[in-house]
Amino acid sequence: MKKIIFLAIFMVTIFTNAQVKLTGIVKDSIGEPLEMANVLAIDKVTNKIASYGFTDEKGFYKLNVDKNITVLLKISYVGMQSADFTLETKSGDIVTNVMLAFDNALDGINIVSKMPVTVKGDTIVYNADSFQNGSERKLEDVLKKLPGVEINDDGEIEVEGKTVEKIMIDGKDFFDGDTKLATKNIPSNALDKIEVLRNYADVSQLSGVQNNQDRVAINIKLKEGKKNFWFGDITAGAGDAPDETLYLLQPKLFYYSPKYTINVIGDVNNMGEVVLDRGDIRSFSGGFRSQSPSNGTNLSLASAGIGFLTANARNANRIETKLMAMNFSYSPTTKLDLSGFLIFSSNSNGQQNNVDTDYIDAETPDEYTESRTDQTSNTGLIKLSAGYKQNARKQFNYDLIGRFTNEFRKDDVVSNVLGNITEDEKATPYTINQNFSYFYTANEKNIFALEAKHLLQDEDPFYVASLDKDNYVDEAETLGFTEPSATNEYYTLEQDRRVKSNQLDVKLDYYNILNDKSNLNFVVGTIQSKQNFDSKFFQVLEDGSESTPTGTIPEDDARSFTNDTEYGFSDIYAGLRYRLKAGIFTFTPGFTLHAYDVQNTQYETEIFEDQFQKFFPELSIIAQFKQSESLQFSYKQEVNFTDVNQLAKGIVANSYSSFYYGNHELTNAHLHNVNLNYSSFNLFNYTNVFARLNYKKTIDQINSNTIFEPGSVVSTSTSLNSPFDNESFTGSARVGKTFNKIKTSLGANYGYSKTFQSLNDEFNTNKLFSQSYSASVSTNFNKAPNVSLGYRLSLSDQDNSSRDAVIKGVTNAPSISFDAYVWKSLTIRSDFSYNEVKQDGVVANTFQSLDATFAYRKDKDAKWEYELVGSNLLASGSRASVNTSNIAFTINETFVLPRFISLRVKYQL
Repeated sequence: MKKIIFLAIFMVTIFTNAQVKLTGIVKDSIGEPLEMANVLAIDKVTNKIASYGFTDEKGFYKLNVDKNITVLLKISYVGMQSADFTLETKSGDIVTNVMLAFDNALDGINIVSKMPVTVKGDTIVYNADSFQNGSERKLEDVLKKLPGVEINDDGEIEVEGKTVEKIMIDGKDFFDGDTKLATKNIPSNALDKIEVLRNYADVSQLSGVQNNQDRVAINIKLKEGKKNFWFGDITAGAGDAPDETLYLLQPKLFYYSPKYTINVIGDVNNMGEVVLDRGDIRSFSGGFRSQSPSNGTNLSLASAGIGFLTANARNANRIETKLMAMNFSYSPTTKLDLSGFLIFSSNSNGQQNNVDTDYIDAETPDEYTESRTDQTSNTGLIKLSAGYKQNARKQFNYDLIGRFTNEFRKDDVVSNVLGNITEDEKATPYTINQNFSYFYTANEKNIFALEAKHLLQDEDPFYVASLDKDNYVDEAETLGFTEPSATNEYYTLEQDRRVKSNQLDVKLDYYNILNDKSNLNFVVGTIQSKQNFDSKFFQVLEDGSESTPTGTIPEDDARSFTNDTEYGFSDIYAGLRYRLKAGIFTFTPGFTLHAYDVQNTQYETEIFEDQFQKFFPELSIIAQFKQSESLQFSYKQEVNFTDVNQLAKGIVANSYSSFYYGNHELTNAHLHNVNLNYSSFNLFNYTNVFARLNYKKTIDQINSNTIFEPGSVVSTSTSLNSPFDNESFTGSARVGKTFNKIKTSLGANYGYSKTFQSLNDEFNTNKLFSQSYSASVSTNFNKAPNVSLGYRLSLSDQDNSSRDAVIKGVTNAPSISFDAYVWKSLTIRSDFSYNEVKQDGVVANTFQSLDATFAYRKDKDAKWEYELVGSNLLASGSRASVNTSNIAFTINETFVLPRFISLRVKYQL
């Protein structure tokens, strides 16, 4: 880390010594300083931007330009006459003070359009060409170079620490619900402007009566030559790997016109390049976000699907991907907008893991397993949307999104304790979401917002396990299995489950605008949910017949290996919020009143019902110091409700070694949530800062009680409300600063949690303190090669009352990437990363990765491009991760994709 910081200082020093400073103060005709005036220096020989900047709150500006050149200094401010100066830079700094006269002709508009970065209210506009040197290919490559913008480890876009929730192109949603499809597919040469929309509101009527500080969107402005024409590229490739022949085909085509748009993205490859993995697909919400604040009830329907492992090039040894996605929009009139998407995704992959497990329970033997997994997930997604804006006062929206999946998985496991195990899982779940909203502005004082959401979900996981008779004998006896004959080496168990969910969420918001400083928000609403859970857990005998186990888990009940549970949930609520602007502050106190009715019925006869009321206060305070600097405080009380999966009393097999039965007496968990957020984006010195603190206290937290069979690694668990309060505190901060062509960033994350877990009917305390620090330096030269250096240090200390010692973990992860655009035809890119994991001072694993790309095209406008791509060039075979939980300490060795080398041909439309 010290070397990286030293290198950054060294590079900045070299830059500074080769330049002179242009400074001055900009005022209006009555002597008042002008903040955010545009200052632009243009090299008169090359006619390119030499430097640019903005004035601070005192009207002061500062530019660094090369020595011994002639520059045209342009100073402009919207609504005033611009000023131009011709200056010769020699060895000394130059001071130029300016007074601008008022001019309603707005002469400065053309000057503003050339600025690399401008700010218009809550919108930051980046001129895309100013951040490209020729090596960029996709939107992601450009975003990484923008001041104030980051791409996190999950591939999401972050602005001032906030995750970008949607990307639009010329105002039209681009596969709303996921930003990775945009960042990894939109070609960089189509970009004109990148607009970051802070305090984003989907509905203009509500923008003035709500706090939207946490909402960020991005709108891409296309170059004129990309409109009314098809653009994009088609890539085909082949290659060689140790065990297979590689292939790749990726068409990415786009068409934009004022009336309609079409985007087509295809991807077929076995090179480990996954744009959307199964997790992305399952969380693809299609942009279903409520326009009004959360009202305190969190009812999340847990997935009852199979245990599918997310696969990528760093945790799988085989990946085959198929993706076909189409996004469209059509505006038959100025009032009506139709849009939607169709996505088909197929991901087939293989994984190999060696896991060494040290259980906390002294009587539980240590276990070493070797497992091979083959899994496939086929998913179809469809979304249709309609938006009708009758006039400035009335707006209707309707969305329909459906997800249909067919997936299956097979595991072959060898355990030193339980012998050979084979598991098979399959499922064909579907989910259908509908969303309707109506926004009506009765007059300048009264606004109504009606929103209704409906969810229909059906999950049907089926599980089969073959268990080694000689090694599973004690566990089989506990479960009450019938012993196979002498000629049969395995127990065979099967489990059939079905979970149906039907949920409706409706609310009506009324906003009464008292004056230009304050408004009231009244809300009434309801959440109605119904779930049915049916399952059957049985043994398949040698003659094909079924046998119900006779064990007494969870209780002495013949029905304990079946489930027939119905869960009903009702929440009827009303609330009031008052929003007041006073100077730099915005105060929003409020409360909601809830009447809950929760009922679950077991086996059609046992009925458990709970009716109660809750009062939830909340408070939000925002201090807006400047247009781009704010501090936000919020306090909120909420409740978390479980779903039917944790209430069903009968036993369910999570795996061959983990069984679960629900608790019908579970109650809701009560949360106190406190947040403090600070953000600043300073264009005067190109420094962006954000910091976030969060404290959460959870009362009646739903935890698990895990019981291990004596001398066995097989456990049975259930859920219960913890008698102790769980607490957590997290903090994060990031500082980014751009020095001319050098972008730097420093980040830190802290976390402390105190939780309680029951192990063998005894509660233990688990305290976890984690820290991570990161630093990065990257260059953005137009001609010289560019380098990005990064370093991350992660520290963790876990203190569990069941262990005598504190478990300490350290991870060091330096990285370097290089890209160069040479001879105006050859692009060279490479990425190297190193990862070292230590546990209690002992190196548990080291992993290093090197990828490289060589791409040739005749010039930047050439239609054809040829690429030589190599991944995992160091042929690293596996990597390990270390995990410490309340139950066990594990080291998981995961085998990765081998060295891949491929040749690709790209044709650009």
